[in-house]
Amino acid sequence: MNKLSKIIIEPRQPAEACVILMHGLGDSAAGIRPVVDALNLQDSSIRFVLPDAPMRPITINQGMTMRGWYDIQQMALTERADVGGITVSENLIVELMDEQIAEGITSQKLALVGFSQGGVMALHTGLRYQQPLAGLVGMSCYLPQGDTLPTDTVQPSSNLNVALYHGRYDPVVPLAAGQMARKTLVAAGFAVDWSVYDMEHNIVAEEIGRLRHCLLRWLAD
Repeated sequence: MNKLSKIIIEPRQPAEACVILMHGLGDSAAGIRPVVDALNLQDSSIRFVLPDAPMRPITINQGMTMRGWYDIQQMALTERADVGGITVSENLIVELMDEQIAEGITSQKLALVGFSQGGVMALHTGLRYQQPLAGLVGMSCYLPQGDTLPTDTVQPSSNLNVALYHGRYDPVVPLAAGQMARKTLVAAGFAVDWSVYDMEHNIVAEEIGRLRHCLLRWLAD
């Protein structure tokens, strides 16, 4: 599979940190760009990289082709994520991460953030990445194996920051899925910044404010 197309948003000063922000099923880099605008971090040293997920048929959507990080064959949480598709997308995301490191961004100044499917990929990829990262943020998402961490997950002693945000009334990814991800990560020894908002399957201003706070804390000089 070819490299991911992407939007790169540079800060006004030389970039010293990077956030890879991943959209949800059927969306695009352009579709999630307003989140970057709302974060209002142009005066920081944070570069944003917004990749487009590959085009693929999605089983639960009658096989329609759309941008997706992996296929979804059924809605049951432990069976929802296509492991093969996740692995392919993980490799593409790791390639993006390695590109940023090659350009001078240290891994400790690199964060993965995603919404829905993008959040699943942020968690899965970041938990398995063997260099120290600044942090992972999963918005309205879940762990791909439900209550099981990915194989080769880094040790909690890596001091990896993890934040999970979820909608109380989410009809697509139920709140229980986010709670399960939090419980699984905490049981493994990770400290998780957990926030629940009075919303459905979307992103709200209060959540963006919390994300901004985390990114500045993790990535600012």
